[in-house]
Parts: sequence; C-alpha cells; structure tokens
Amino acid sequence: MSIIIQTDSLKKNYGSKVVLNNISMSIERGTIVGLLGPNGCGKTTLIKIIAGLVKDYSGKVLIDNYEPGEYTKSIISYLPEKTYLPDYYSPKDALDFFEDFYRDFDRKKAEDMLEKFRLDPNQKLKSMSKGMQEKVQLILVMSRKAKIYLLDEPLGGLDSASRKAMLDIILDNYSEDAAVIISTHLINDVERIFDRVIMIGNGSILIDDTADGIREKNGMSVVNLFEEVFKCW
Repeated sequence: MSIIIQTDSLKKNYGSKVVLNNISMSIERGTIVGLLGPNGCGKTTLIKIIAGLVKDYSGKVLIDNYEPGEYTKSIISYLPEKTYLPDYYSPKDALDFFEDFYRDFDRKKAEDMLEKFRLDPNQKLKSMSKGMQEKVQLILVMSRKAKIYLLDEPLGGLDSASRKAMLDIILDNYSEDAAVIISTHLINDVERIFDRVIMIGNGSILIDDTADGIREKNGMSVVNLFEEVFKCW
C-alpha cells in the first residue's frame, strides 16, 4: 500500500497557544485511521490542514504527493464536526448541490442510502432531528468516490443502532485505494473498524500503532488504552 497522506514536523499555533507540535505521520491507502484525543488536543485543526482549510502552519504536508491546494481538495471528502448545510435545504437540494459541485458524486448511491434510512428527500433539514441531519451529511460525504475521507465526529447525534448502520456504510462505500480518518469520542462503538489508531495529546502524537498491535502489546482494547493514557487529562 502506498502513502497518501504525509506530514513532517507539522506545527500550528493560535497566537501563543501551540495546537500542533511536530506532527510527523504517514497514512497509507486502504486504511481506516482513528484519530483520538481529548477536546482541544488538535484533532480538528489537523483534519482542517489536511482538508486545505487551514494554511498558516509550518512543516510539510503532502496529500497524494501534492501540497494542499486545488487538486487535493478535489480528492478529499470532508465531513466537519458542525452542520454545514443550510437548514432550508432538503436532502434532494443537498444532492443537487453535490451533483453540481463534485464530479465524483454518485447520486444513485446517495438516493439508495436515503431510502435505506427512510429519510424523506423533500423534508427540510430544519424540521429533522440532529441525528437525521447527521445521517444526511454522512450519506453525502460517503457517496463521493474520493481518495480520502475526513470524518470529524460523524456519529455524535446517532443512536447505537444507527451508529452501527452508518459504520457499515463507511466500510461498504470507501475503496481499497482510499484512506479514511475518523475523529471520534465514541471509541467503543467505532474501534471495530479501525486499522490504525493515532492518539494526540497537547498537540503531540502519543500513540501511533495498528489497532491489533495496541491490543497485542497492551493486552487491552483501544478504548481501554485511551482511558489509561488520558485518565489524568
């Protein structure tokens, strides 16, 4: 498997606050990576840098061998932590927008997933629950044939049954040539799909290992190691 995301000595400050400190990592195609850490540890900033939304950093970032820019944005499907669609949109409006904006958008796949989750394509988002809105947004993101999927807290508003179904959607709808980065606090629900885990604390990488390696070396699950590492944070 070849490397699709690489950072070297990546640093980012907000004023005097160090958010990312010497982040060096390589992520290969065909992997699902759990990006884990407490609130304020730098996860969202790292994701935004990879997505090309934050540019004033130092160090090196390469996406598919390119620095973040127009090309890299075209191969990245990004789900931010907060709702980004206008509340007067319906799912159909959102599908129309994605179809116009992204050449790699598979409308049929999105429509099939809306039907699977019994989401009315004509219902306004403002009349939907938070969980229903999150389903719509994740469906849109996973219906692109992207090379990288960046998912920032994609399951926070979903019940346990919906989380399982949405995780299956992630597994079923990314190709073996793509990489998926999932930032989440719901580790117990999600760790089953992780190939690799990166834990960040105070802007630095504390753990970078395969999920199986964590279990074998530490004799505990990913969620238990997370709790051990961050119990005093």
